[in-house]
Amino acid sequence: MSAQASEAFDAIIVGAGQAGPSLAGRLTKAGQKVALIERHLVGGTCVNTGCMPTKVLVASAYAAHLARRSADYGVLIEGPVRIDMAAVHRRAHQVTLNARNNNTTWLEGMAGLTFLRGHARFTGPHGIQVGDRYMTAPRIFLNVGGRAVVPDFPGVGTVPHLDNSTILDLETVPDHLVVVGGSYIGLEFAQIFRRFGAQVTVVEKGPRLVAREDEDVSQAIQEILEAEGITVRTHAECISFAPRGEGIAVGVDCTSGDPETVGSHVLLAVGRRPNTDDLGLDKTGVAVDARGYITVDDGLQSSVPGIWAIGDCNGRGAFTHTAYNDFEIVAANLLDGDDRKVSDRISGYALYIDPPLGRVGMSETEARKTGRPLLVSKRPMTRVGRAVEKGETKGFMKVVADAETKRILGAAILGTGGDEAIHGILDMMNADQPYPVLQWAVPVHPTVSELIPTLLRDLKPD
Repeated sequence: MSAQASEAFDAIIVGAGQAGPSLAGRLTKAGQKVALIERHLVGGTCVNTGCMPTKVLVASAYAAHLARRSADYGVLIEGPVRIDMAAVHRRAHQVTLNARNNNTTWLEGMAGLTFLRGHARFTGPHGIQVGDRYMTAPRIFLNVGGRAVVPDFPGVGTVPHLDNSTILDLETVPDHLVVVGGSYIGLEFAQIFRRFGAQVTVVEKGPRLVAREDEDVSQAIQEILEAEGITVRTHAECISFAPRGEGIAVGVDCTSGDPETVGSHVLLAVGRRPNTDDLGLDKTGVAVDARGYITVDDGLQSSVPGIWAIGDCNGRGAFTHTAYNDFEIVAANLLDGDDRKVSDRISGYALYIDPPLGRVGMSETEARKTGRPLLVSKRPMTRVGRAVEKGETKGFMKVVADAETKRILGAAILGTGGDEAIHGILDMMNADQPYPVLQWAVPVHPTVSELIPTLLRDLKPD
């Protein structure tokens, strides 16, 4: 096909991550002719290098942790707990492969969809080129995701290093894993590999871990990790790298402690960037911010009419569930006549260390900045019967509400089952109901969620 000839579609979707295939399904069912283009792996970050494989590792690490604690439950296991890292790797890879293949089969059999493999680049506001194929559509949806940032630290190019993708390829347990970055991805891998038997050091440039959380949450997380033998180095103002024998020296230059630590492996977990730099956006007029995220309005349309950005590339959410909700918003507005807005979305997420952190809405710190009169309640997990029965009592629950409107502003549940229990509060916030409605619910015993009404009854002016 020549450069002058092009195929006409009703819609073109670039990227087969969380939002793209589902949008293709809705559009084709509506009778539209759709092209979906994927240059690498179907399923995007979640299926291939994010949620699915990492949570498989979390499950294996939890099993190892419980095995070491088995005597606490009256279960006797002879000999030390050993890790078959190759088997762990195979299990994680198979879960990913199954999900990827299922998604691929779905797309390849979708009536009305042209599924293409290759690198999509804009030829203009309504034109896309993939190899020697040219196509146009009045509506183009970008679902191109993101990738790990490689920080410009001194010496970073002189040593081998891992990111959230390549660390999944390890089939042996590192002797000493140095994790650079004390936030969600870094901390999950830190605990995973510590439980697999590695020595682990977390290096964080800031004064505390997971800086977006309240200080009491950050402190509790650090205590949980340190209790498992993970070394935490905060205030690492001068991070650098250099080869050191068979290992890697990581310069820390903290206010206390050794100025460097030497590890066998280094994981860089200092953030992500959107995959927007090689799409030919300059030929469209689509605006991006200083970090490369596509600027979108409340309906996820870019600065150019007819081009939408959904998922991680729009900077409006960095999670699988927010990407899927992006699809829901776009589909509802275009196909169902709705007026859904990103600004109506209540932020919820989890940190999958053990015990996990479930979060929704504002932190206490963020709530204070609003100047509203607040009600705050906090309870330790030692007061939760389910946690006591499981022998997993680390962490706490905290909720913040508006004293005048009686609406819940946010909550944190750091504790066993926290990633599930948080949804009771999230649902109440979505329903826009005052907290006494949930206070008088009758939850099932024994569960983590059963403490939530008690937590709400204890709300007091702060």
